[in-house]
Amino acid sequence: MLYLRNASEINALIAQYTHKKTLWVDTEIADFNTQNPRLSLIQVLGDPSDTIGRTVVILDVIEQPEIVENFIESIMNNPTIEKVFHQASYDLKFLGKNQAQNVTCTLEMAKSIPHYLLPLPNFSLKTLVEVLYQINIDKTEQTSDWGQRPLSDIQLNYAKMDPVYLAMVHHKLLQLQAVVYPNPETEDLTSLAARYLQLKQQLKLLSSEVEHIETRLKAAMQTQKISETDYLKLSRSQRQTTKVEFSQLATVAQQHRLSLNFPVTLTQKLQKELKEFMTELSLQVETTTSWRLSAKQVENIDNQDELDF
Repeated sequence: MLYLRNASEINALIAQYTHKKTLWVDTEIADFNTQNPRLSLIQVLGDPSDTIGRTVVILDVIEQPEIVENFIESIMNNPTIEKVFHQASYDLKFLGKNQAQNVTCTLEMAKSIPHYLLPLPNFSLKTLVEVLYQINIDKTEQTSDWGQRPLSDIQLNYAKMDPVYLAMVHHKLLQLQAVVYPNPETEDLTSLAARYLQLKQQLKLLSSEVEHIETRLKAAMQTQKISETDYLKLSRSQRQTTKVEFSQLATVAQQHRLSLNFPVTLTQKLQKELKEFMTELSLQVETTTSWRLSAKQVENIDNQDELDF
């Protein structure tokens, strides 16, 4: 780990990083729970094979806005360098905002993985490391005082490891994405279809059971006058729909010279009633295309079941 506070040394390192293809970046924020949070550290890893933080560089930029601006201009706004963050939307508040280019967010990557492939209670970096690598990490220092100087060795060691864990998680998520989004041209349609139909049948049975049990629970809780248990809460909501006859609405609009200029969807019934008068209207026709999977004659599968994409 290299810890830099000197402006000239930091700027020299930033210049070196402009030649990197990918950087794994994290930040530490001082006064994060106040109205005036301050960027304290920028931690950068350029070698994803480093699993102990030996090559991590910690840039101490607190109260050094010129260095931060240089980092933003040279690194964050550089489209040729991929910058990997975990919660990018937060870090970018301090590092270029919407001017930053070529930014990858592992939080969003994790969210894009289907739950059955990556079952997580949440998408924190800590959780991802623990699930993907079975490594327990201590995040206590995350809320420590990052505005104090000097920083403790414990704080620096914590800051050092965050980009390391980030690179590890990024690597695993890329592997999972390859599984989730294979090349459609080489998909095995036979095995994929068999699995789809199997799951479709299981889902039908499971959905039926869930719906049945939910109905029983609602009836039992209402009858027993129990609104809440250790696991469930029964609440009531009402939705009110206001309707009016179209002819009456048109009359009021004309009488009060109201401008109600908005398109109305003509249902098949309305089109049938309008008949030849349709030619007198300036019609706006919108065409949408959807694809459906329909189960053919397969045992135990309702051939009327369809799935919209």
